[in-house]
Amino acid sequence: MVAAGLAWAWSKHSSRAGLTSIVIARDSARLTEIKARLGVSIIPGDATDPMLAESVLREVRPSVLVLNAGATPAMAPLHEQTWESFSKNWDTDVKAAFHWIQAALRLPLERGSRVLISSSGAAIEGSPLSGGYAGAKRMVWLMAGYANGVAKDLDLDIRFQALLLRQIVGTTELGHAAAEAYARRKGVRTETFLAGFGKSLSPRDYGEHVVTLLTDPRYESATAFGIRGETGIQLLDK
Repeated sequence: MVAAGLAWAWSKHSSRAGLTSIVIARDSARLTEIKARLGVSIIPGDATDPMLAESVLREVRPSVLVLNAGATPAMAPLHEQTWESFSKNWDTDVKAAFHWIQAALRLPLERGSRVLISSSGAAIEGSPLSGGYAGAKRMVWLMAGYANGVAKDLDLDIRFQALLLRQIVGTTELGHAAAEAYARRKGVRTETFLAGFGKSLSPRDYGEHVVTLLTDPRYESATAFGIRGETGIQLLDK
């Protein structure tokens, strides 16, 4: 299941690696564009719908499931947030991950399957201008661990892994909005703020790293990985 920006890159590189991708999203126009450019299969739908999660996994039986659905948070400090804006990522990112993880366990997916869940470096450092975004991303990371516990207890041999992007990618919609907001807060240009992360990370770089995670045996068993331009893939736990 993928969307715009980084997920586009994942779809592109997975195809080059010989993996067959099926892309799920609400934006029909975006899906049509992805299908035309990458030749992948598409399924229009709301990723937060539990019935969609169950039906797709039952029909497709993927060996790799990438959970990347996420909302762009309202960029404002805490005192300017409403509960609706603050909880936006809980109602999208966490809700979608919850239903797809649950469906993967209940079906279950085939033994040896991998479920990659998009978290964020904000789950570690926080994100004071992004409402409940950091907490939501911490929760999906925790759910990866919870799901691994269930899979072990039920002897399912399914591995759930959280991916934490450890820097802002300014070329994506979410990354650009975040970079502009934090640059204004610091009183610097957006380019200067992004340069503070060191080596930039493009969507293409991200896609290559995700394919590496799936094809390199060194990354089969860990629950969480950090990804950044300077260091590449970092093991966050064992």
